[in-house]
Order: sequence, then C-alpha cells, then structure tokens
Amino acid sequence: MEPTPKPLGKRAAKKVMMEQMMQAAVVPTHAPDAAKATFSTMNERVLTPPVPSSIQKDPKRANNWKTLPVEQLTDPDVMAMPDSEYMNDVQLAYFRRKLSLLKADMLANAGETTEHLREDTVVVPDPADRATIEEEHALELRTRDRERKLLKKIQQSIVRIDAGDYGYCDETGEAIGVARLMARPTASLSLEAQQRRELKQKMFGD
Repeated sequence: MEPTPKPLGKRAAKKVMMEQMMQAAVVPTHAPDAAKATFSTMNERVLTPPVPSSIQKDPKRANNWKTLPVEQLTDPDVMAMPDSEYMNDVQLAYFRRKLSLLKADMLANAGETTEHLREDTVVVPDPADRATIEEEHALELRTRDRERKLLKKIQQSIVRIDAGDYGYCDETGEAIGVARLMARPTASLSLEAQQRRELKQKMFGD
C-alpha cells in the first residue's frame, strides 16, 4: 500500500496553483502568434507593434496631428491617430509635454505645502482647533508623499521616452496602448502584465 502524500501547506498550495495557471497561459511554440516573441535569441527585447485599437476614434480629428503643433493637440486628437503611427515623434512629444506639465504641477503643490506649514506654526490655544490643523497637515503631507513617489515615476517615463522604450511593456515588449497611457502616463506595463503582477502579489504576498 502506497503511503498517503502529506497535504501541502497554504503557501505551497498557492505556489502550485500559480505554476499551473502560468503553464496554462503559455502559448505553444507552433502557434501563429509565436512570431510575436518578446525576446530574441540575443536576449534583446523586441518591441511588438500595437494591436489594432478597439477604442472609439473621431474621424474628424484623425489628421489633426499633422497640422496642429504639439501644444495645441488634445487627448481626443492623439487618440484619433492611426494605429500605424503609434509612438511616432508627435505622440512621444505629446506625452513628454503631458509628463512635464504633471511634474511642474506637483512641484508647485510641494511649494504650497511648505508655505502652509510655515504659516500655521503659530500655537493655537484651543485643543480642538489644534487637532484639526494637525490632521489637515498630516493629510496634506501624505498626499505630497504619494506625489513624491509619482514624481520619480514621471522622471523615469521621460528617460524611457529619450531611450525609445516609452509606450511598450517592460515585461513583454508589447504596446501598452494610447488609451492606457492617457489614463496613466507613467505606465510601464501593459494591462495584462499589470494584472498578472497584481495576481502574483496577491497570491504570494510579495
């Protein structure tokens, strides 16, 4: 009689489940999409072209990027651009400007926070008022801390534009997509890759 195998621990069971999910997601090497290999034999990342977008595009704006300066382009103008022009010079310049404006706005907010803290250094005798002011300061500082972390991502995104990597997933090399970059200009992962990472973090707690 064969011995009964020991039951897996909770963490080990999660690991086995994750491995099974990853194996199920592997594309066979003989599949037609195998040509979209993320890495070449030289371990160099291959930037794959964008999949035709399913987002609604305004045909009246399709050629605005050819006639308007970058400063006058709007989000709908860039969204209406053909998929074949993904991450061309105009789009890269547009997102660089978008990131630079976001960076300047955050730096201005940081300066305002410093001024607020200086102005509110006077001791308030009423304990209730003092507690309210301290809570407002704590909330403002937490907001600035989140922006400080985002500021670092903004700078990294600008570096990626200079390197020619912006708009493509760090893990798969696939196009992130204009719509996702509009919502999150600092995105460095495609939506699918981000979901896989979040699932892994949730399962393993890393």
